[in-house]
Amino acid sequence: MKVCSVGALALIVCMVAAMAGCHGLVGANQSITVALAGDGTGTVTSAPSGINCGTTCSATIFSNTVITLTATPAAGFTFTGWNGGGCTGTAPCKITGASTTGTQTVTATFSATLQAINHIVFLAQENRSFDSYFGAMRQYWSQNGYTEQAFDGLPQFNSPAGAAPTNPGCDPAFPYDPTATPPETNDCMFDPANPVTSFHFQTMCVENPSPSWNEAHTDWDFNDPVGNSPATLDGFVHAAGHDAREIVPPFNDTNGLRAMGYYDGGDLNFYYFMASNFATSDRWFAPVMSRTNPNREFLIAATSGGYVYPVGTNANDQALISAPPIFEKLQGAGVSWKIYVHPLPNDCSTPQCLYTQSYVQNFTYGNTILNQFSQNIESTDQFIQEAQNGTLPQVAQIEPASANGLDEHPSDFDPTPQQPLPCCSVQVGANFVDSLISAVMNGPSWKDTIFILTFDEPGGFYDHVSPQTAVSPDGIKPKDLLPGDICSVTTGPTCDFIYTGYRVPLIVISPYSKKNYVSHTVADETAILKLIETRFKLPSLTKRDAAQIDMTEFFDFVNEPWKTPPKLPTQVGSGACYLDHLP
Repeated sequence: MKVCSVGALALIVCMVAAMAGCHGLVGANQSITVALAGDGTGTVTSAPSGINCGTTCSATIFSNTVITLTATPAAGFTFTGWNGGGCTGTAPCKITGASTTGTQTVTATFSATLQAINHIVFLAQENRSFDSYFGAMRQYWSQNGYTEQAFDGLPQFNSPAGAAPTNPGCDPAFPYDPTATPPETNDCMFDPANPVTSFHFQTMCVENPSPSWNEAHTDWDFNDPVGNSPATLDGFVHAAGHDAREIVPPFNDTNGLRAMGYYDGGDLNFYYFMASNFATSDRWFAPVMSRTNPNREFLIAATSGGYVYPVGTNANDQALISAPPIFEKLQGAGVSWKIYVHPLPNDCSTPQCLYTQSYVQNFTYGNTILNQFSQNIESTDQFIQEAQNGTLPQVAQIEPASANGLDEHPSDFDPTPQQPLPCCSVQVGANFVDSLISAVMNGPSWKDTIFILTFDEPGGFYDHVSPQTAVSPDGIKPKDLLPGDICSVTTGPTCDFIYTGYRVPLIVISPYSKKNYVSHTVADETAILKLIETRFKLPSLTKRDAAQIDMTEFFDFVNEPWKTPPKLPTQVGSGACYLDHLP
């Protein structure tokens, strides 16, 4: 704290920084000195006049004279209270001068608010459930000295440990072997007598289960996929086995075992470190019980316009989504924004080419972006450069680097002679995410940025918590179901957009993120939109985002816990990558 002194019976005039205070001793009567503290900024003025701190921070107060101090926070900050001079709370501080000489010091503390955040960055990687990625978190905490707290991961890692979850497997009486004589091409027959137990993946690459509409509803309850009864969560293995047998050529894991696999803190050491030191949630859900496209449409617009498949899958409905994405509202409000896309392997890096890898193309406003605001579509290399230079926009979406195998999506196809290497290592994907986060953390914008990492949907991997009831965004029901789809004939509660999808991982990274914080508040990914809307004073896009939490519970704006960021671990990359067997 800066110290200032002047002659008797004069006001002490000090030019100070916003975080400093001034000290002076005035005459034979009492001196009042104001100190400014906290991570925020503001001013303190007095009546009668004499103090206007941080410029003039001390004044004489004669005996039996009352001086009233009023604190006014700067934009984006809040006044959190007085200390000293007999004053507490946030009401104006009244001090009566004593008859003895001396100094009374009063400290005014100002703290940040959400308005102190000037950059919100969000990235959704691909197709991983909460249990498959963070289910072993409590084991990691125990091994690394983190304080025990409530965390709803896989029960075998609780203290005391519960039973590892299982799912009915495929009936071995109906095998699948198209090379047999005669060929055996049975479907995966649901068999409760043949359970598959949750297990630790030994390979960082795995064949794709499916998160699509039919599979996600089968996962809910094999016998009641339309949701007339509470979820049993017993269809994950069946769905994965069924799909493995249907794909041409078939996968290796035709019994669907991969649906029950998980990674731990030794595999995903970067993610486990970040989730443990910053903020996460064990009640964070994908928006829709379906695949990538509708979930990513909800992510940027809080609706898919009724689609549960990629736009145009059903020949009866080819229209783009007319609902406005968040970028349209940001543009209208004068809030800067960009969409960052990883260049394709052939170095396609023009806005027009990058646009084809962005899900905003599914909206009618996408054409407006391409024709009028193409400068707002840039490469992820440009994101890293702008993070390092401190020139990030106010809102930034980073699209997954899917075409480059950096999005953590399970492999859609087994290796072929033309593409002999398996795809795609979760460790390679996590290392790519590390490069994006580190660019922000080590750049000048760290001080006022929130970086949100999540996953678009669970990918068909097991999770032991069922989807939650939710608000229909716009009253539009699924409009592109195909003949034979679940809900195309028989309907039920899960046949509408009034349930979330399954849980997915979340890490909220900021200098203001609470340390080792776990939220237990139910939310889906449209809460990211609610956060953006709250910060930049935008109206809700739909009823879905309007009903979400604003995510401020993840932050401590008083203490700024990560003003100095931690040293990040390097994501290990030594894990095996194979697809021909499990575990």
